Formats: sequence, C-alpha cells, structure tokens
Amino acid sequence: MKKRIGLLNNISSIIYQSFPQDRFVVGKEAEDPHGIIVRSAKCADMEFGPSLLAIARAGAGYNNIPVDRCTKAGVCVFNTPGGNANAVKELVLSSMIGAYRHVYAAIDWVKENKDQSGLADLVEQGKKQFVGPEIMGKKLGLIGLGAVGTLVANDADALGMEVYGYDPFISVEAAWRLKGSVRRADTIESVVSQCDIISIHAPLTKDTRGIVGEEAFKKMKKGALLLNFARAELVDTDALRKALADGTVATYVTDFPNDENKDLPNTVYIPHLAASTPESEENCALMAARQLYDYLATGNIKNSVNFPDCSLEPYAGGRITFVHTNTPNMVGQITSTIAKGNVNIAHMVNRSRGEYAYTMVDVDQIIDEKYVRELENIEGVVKVRVIKSAY
Repeated sequence: MKKRIGLLNNISSIIYQSFPQDRFVVGKEAEDPHGIIVRSAKCADMEFGPSLLAIARAGAGYNNIPVDRCTKAGVCVFNTPGGNANAVKELVLSSMIGAYRHVYAAIDWVKENKDQSGLADLVEQGKKQFVGPEIMGKKLGLIGLGAVGTLVANDADALGMEVYGYDPFISVEAAWRLKGSVRRADTIESVVSQCDIISIHAPLTKDTRGIVGEEAFKKMKKGALLLNFARAELVDTDALRKALADGTVATYVTDFPNDENKDLPNTVYIPHLAASTPESEENCALMAARQLYDYLATGNIKNSVNFPDCSLEPYAGGRITFVHTNTPNMVGQITSTIAKGNVNIAHMVNRSRGEYAYTMVDVDQIIDEKYVRELENIEGVVKVRVIKSAY
C-alpha cells in the first residue's frame, strides 16, 4: 500500500524527489495521510486521521502546529532549522544597516516631498536630519544562537562589530560554528545593557513568550536598535511601546506586523519576508520531505521538535518503533514482550526527551500480530509501528 503525504500549502515541487511515485501519493487531496508537509497553514484545530504518523514544517518556526496534542497522539513533528537561515541572516544584516543609518525614514521623506519643485536642493538641505552611524565598532547583542543567530554573529563579526550572544540552550553544533571572538553573555540583561543593537533569534515557546519585556527594557542601553526576525510574541508589546516612547529603543524593526503592534512609533514593519526567497523555500521543502520520508521509511528521527533524535542503520530483518512515556522499566517490558514472541533482537536504541521517549528495535523476523497488540497495551506506550522493510 502506498503511503499518503498531505500538503497543507503550496510546497515546492522539489519534494517529489523524496517520494517515489510507486510508493507514495503526494498532494493536497490525500485523504487520511500518513505524513503532512505544512508551511504557514494553521493546524491548531486540525483533526488527526488514524494513519497520521508525522507532520513536517517547511521552516524553523512551528507555532502553527499543536505540538502538545501531536505528542500525546504519538505524532512526530519536524521542523527545518537552518533551511532558511541564510535568507533570514541577509535581511537581518541589511535591515540593521538600513535602520541604523535611518535609510527607511529617509526614503519615506523623499516620497513625501517628491512633488515639490527643486527636489535636488531640498534633498541636500534635508539629508542632515537622517545622518546615522556606521555599524563597524558597534556592539551587537544576539538573543538566541541557533542556525540564524550563529550566521548573524559570524558575519557581524566580519563586518567589524563586537558581538555578544545569549543562549542558555545553545547546541554543541552551533557552538562549534561560532567564531571564537563572539562573547558569551549569561543573561539577557547583560546583553541589552551594553549593546547598541539587539537582534532576537529565539524560538517561540511558552517559556520564551515575552522574553524581551519590562525587565529587559529597564536594563537596555538608551537609544538601542531592536530587531525581531524571530516571532512577534517574543517581545512584550506594551513594554516595547513604553520603551519606544521614552527613547530606550530608538527604532524597532519587526518582520511580524500585527493588530497589536501595528501603530508603534519609530517602527519599521517588514511583511514577514525574512525567509521568503526561492532558495530558502526550496531548501526547507526538501529538508522537510527528506526528514518525513526517513521517518516513514525507517523510523529514524532528525530535527523533531517533540521527540528525541534517534536513528539506526537500515536492517534487512524488520524494525519496531515505539513512542512511549519516559518511565522506568519501559524498555524491559518491551524486550520481554518481544522475547515472548520468540523473536531475536538484533539492535536497539532508546532516547528520551522530557516526559516522552522513543525506542527502536531491529528484529530478525517480523513479530506476530498477537504480540504487537500486547506491545500496544503496555501502559505508557503511545504508538507502535512495525516496519517490515526499508524503502
């Protein structure tokens, strides 16, 4: 039976490279899909079909997906960190320079005065009001050092800036990619208190919502430039409004205009363009498709936002995968039940993430359906998959 892949948005056709037509049906019309690829469509109220195993977000942010509900249902949620990082980095750096040099305000001023006679003379007289400083030698503070933050840090360093970064959850991989000259900060307050420019690159979670708020603005260096190309909700809008009014923040640049922040003073609004390049859309689509294919075909997990990374090399016998609660003796119950079926275990790996864990077991032959039902009935087991052969 062919696996069904549902599309909730227009996704680059490059994804079809990952789903051979003889084994997959891909499209918006796919009923009860085994996997879903989504970009911006809101999935909060989406009903999960009985076949759904995974949702892949073609992008880094995943607040449009009900992750907690997916986790409880054993549905693996993927994102594509780094797939659009270069596109975002380019717009961050160009916006940083444009805002710091007052280029956006100057452009608006020219548009407002373009119908006056003697425009060239007027420009020469009026340009002084838009004189802005260079970024070389200025201090840049980064809140979040993931795929985007790391690229911004390294390129800003190359442009002659002093770069400070705060990220209590920085990965080993990201840390290796950072230039040695990037300075580590222990708190958000230590970043904002000394930096001329602050750029936010943290994921939106229940813990990071409003992470730049009243306390941060109290410590912030007067006249700072604040850029937000991560998510609107990372900044407390009421606190930001006060900071803009009293000059704590000289200019705010956001890629997320909305009804709450649409009338802020001294704000540059960009219509969510950071990742909107043909290259990044293809990168993210292909990355999402490959991760989804690998999970459906082999059970391997990479870049999941709700389950741990976990993988085994392809195995000719068979494979059983388990999503389960992270509780004592779970692996023991799984292996003893498999042994009851007179099936030999060739390889096994178990990884945990918070309250949930994922276990992969390679077996020499396919286990009888009777014991699959018994495995499913183990308390704490959320989902069991039997993969008969690798695609």
